[in-house]
Amino acid sequence: MTTSHSALPGPSNLSNSSPFIREHTQREYPRDQWIVQRVATQAQHSPHAIALASSRKTLTYGELHRGSNRLAHYLKSLGVGPDVVVGLCLEPTPELVMAALAIWKAGGAYLPLDPTHPRNRLAFMLGEAKAPVLITRRRETDNTPQSANQVIDLDQDAPLLATQPDSDLPAVTSGEHLAYVIFTSGSTGQPKGVQITQQSLLNLVHWHVRTFGVTIADRASQLSNISFDAAVWELWPYLVSGASVHFAEHSVRLAADSLRDWLLRQNITIAFAPTILAEQLIGLDWPAHPALRILLTGADTLHRYPPSDLPFLLVNNYGPTECTVVATSGAVMPNQAEFQPSIGRPIDNVQVYILDDKLAPVPVGVAGELYIGGVGLTRGYLNRPDLDSEKLISNPFSHLAGDRLYRTGDLARYLPNGEISFIGRIDTQVKIRGYRVEPDEIAAVLSQYPGILATTVVAREDAAGDLRLIAYVVSYGELTLERSTLQAFLREHLPEYMVPSVFVRMESLPATPNGKIDRAALPHPAAGNIINDDAAIAAPRTLVEQRVGEIVAKLLSLEQVGVTANFFLLGGHSLLGAQLVAQVSDFFGIEVPLRSIFDYPTIAGLSAEIERLILAKIEAMSPEDLERELAQSEGGGLPA
Repeated sequence: MTTSHSALPGPSNLSNSSPFIREHTQREYPRDQWIVQRVATQAQHSPHAIALASSRKTLTYGELHRGSNRLAHYLKSLGVGPDVVVGLCLEPTPELVMAALAIWKAGGAYLPLDPTHPRNRLAFMLGEAKAPVLITRRRETDNTPQSANQVIDLDQDAPLLATQPDSDLPAVTSGEHLAYVIFTSGSTGQPKGVQITQQSLLNLVHWHVRTFGVTIADRASQLSNISFDAAVWELWPYLVSGASVHFAEHSVRLAADSLRDWLLRQNITIAFAPTILAEQLIGLDWPAHPALRILLTGADTLHRYPPSDLPFLLVNNYGPTECTVVATSGAVMPNQAEFQPSIGRPIDNVQVYILDDKLAPVPVGVAGELYIGGVGLTRGYLNRPDLDSEKLISNPFSHLAGDRLYRTGDLARYLPNGEISFIGRIDTQVKIRGYRVEPDEIAAVLSQYPGILATTVVAREDAAGDLRLIAYVVSYGELTLERSTLQAFLREHLPEYMVPSVFVRMESLPATPNGKIDRAALPHPAAGNIINDDAAIAAPRTLVEQRVGEIVAKLLSLEQVGVTANFFLLGGHSLLGAQLVAQVSDFFGIEVPLRSIFDYPTIAGLSAEIERLILAKIEAMSPEDLERELAQSEGGGLPA
């Protein structure tokens, strides 16, 4: 299967691209019924068809419809109506979807809350949203906030809910009403709430159903955490289409091989997996004709292309929470020339602009900040007008009143074919010895090395306070990796200052609950995880080599350094070299010229030069000077 995507302007149109983009992404979709009515229609047509299934619970469309009606009637009696936010603190289960649907039927919006989050964080979000009602299961979490909220426990209150009518409620929802509020991390240390409307969500659903050809025959997976907006995407396109959604057990989601086996057992036809998991899935062995026809991915930078024999389509997606899950999408085909798969093109009724710091469109191939406009845009941040004015700016390319752009903070560039290449975050850009470096660009190149399954690159300070690049890599099986080989590969494509000095082997990259790489959880380089080669771990043979190795290791924040390892290839540079010669000169009581570190960049070579300088100094001394020197040193820095 292939996907169809809205066209982006070609290179010649980018300088005046706004009307062109709007024209070619605009697509009408029916707005006479919202999602609740469309799911109800499926219940009327196929009441006995499976809507939601997990290992513990299965709900047919009829059961989903009637159960959500009962809960909706009760919510209405508690005052839930348009734009009233209801907390939803449940594990991913069929009952969670029933509760979300009930909130919409009552006219409200749901606030997804992860039961594993700390109680004070959940309480903060409920307070910010002014949620009068919280739906939960106390047996699933002991973190339910103690607040003035009306708490509905789906277990304890089941008898009460069973007495409610299961008749349809009058429609009260409009496109401008809230569908959900999701909190994302904020730079102030407090999460910020993103408000998404029913119209924005419906546009996403219609694009998804049309683009991926969703029918009643599809079986979709549900893997995402409730507080990750991808969970929205895993549900509603399928339920409006009469397909079934299948919930994976938590243990299944942790390992690619377990997930593959589950997808095959469940005959899943469309699945979503976060990027770091999808990169592993496409590297596994698959049967020639699985039920799976599409694997959707997103949440982080995709570095790998699928193999030519992958029996399903891989689709890469990009979209901030502020833009209703997905803003751009594109099929990823094997054997592409680009180092990194693109993020595709804008979806229906979404416009994308790549602009410079003066808000002017950049030429093809030039990096700029990515801005997003259109139907998918958030209504705004909850109770944060300061963020609204900072992140949601007036659209300079539109004549429509109130038309806005979301400033993503992401760097991207147009490719010649009109697709968009994601480069990285503006706020992750670092300066290495005066050069601006995007760590994601390095990771994109490194991921092309044969046998590397996943990788990320970060910058960390060394003992001297200088930033150095560290690459974390996950490889296939017991593949042997050597630092010098990896560095040589990178030097074929990158300048020297962009080549990491340290490589750390990982079994897997740590992930946040939302599926992004958790860079804060990456371990510091240590003797047990650093990738070296035989030369890099050669042991010292003399006391001079031992002491010089200790000085170098401390300067470079390494556990150990082999005597034939190159100081500059380990991450050293001229400033650190000056510190190195100063320390060895002081320790050994000789004058070591700065040029020595360039002439003898290995510990063995520098140690031999130090020994030569010591010997020359001794030979130049009179017997009295030598005796005096030895007495003063008392066996100090000079070798025995």
